[in-house]
Amino acid sequence: MPLLASISRRLLSTMASGNYVAGTHSMAYVTAPNQDVAKKIAGILVKNKLAACVNIIPNIVSVYEWKEEINEDPEVLMVIKTRTSRLEEMTAMVKENHPYEVCEVISSPIAQGNAPYLDWIGEIVPEKK
Repeated sequence: MPLLASISRRLLSTMASGNYVAGTHSMAYVTAPNQDVAKKIAGILVKNKLAACVNIIPNIVSVYEWKEEINEDPEVLMVIKTRTSRLEEMTAMVKENHPYEVCEVISSPIAQGNAPYLDWIGEIVPEKK
């Protein structure tokens, strides 16, 4: 059992920074009608330093109610890594460049993760001025 505890401690220390403040960074989720729209929005976010990275996940299906009708549409999902303090600006930029009347922009704070990766997000996306 001591060996298992030692391994667990080493794994946790390499995965999460002891001084990381949970919630400093967030992951935002945005759906788009296709990969071209997602790439355009992702490029704008990264270029404007509102996202460190955007993963575009193809071939999802969204089932939802809109204007009293049930819809089922193919979409792509963007997973956006950013600073929590920049979410408002990021959301505004997504809305300005998104074709939907009401686009999905939801987020979750990052509680912990690989310290060098979290540091990298912080280097790429500066604090809100």
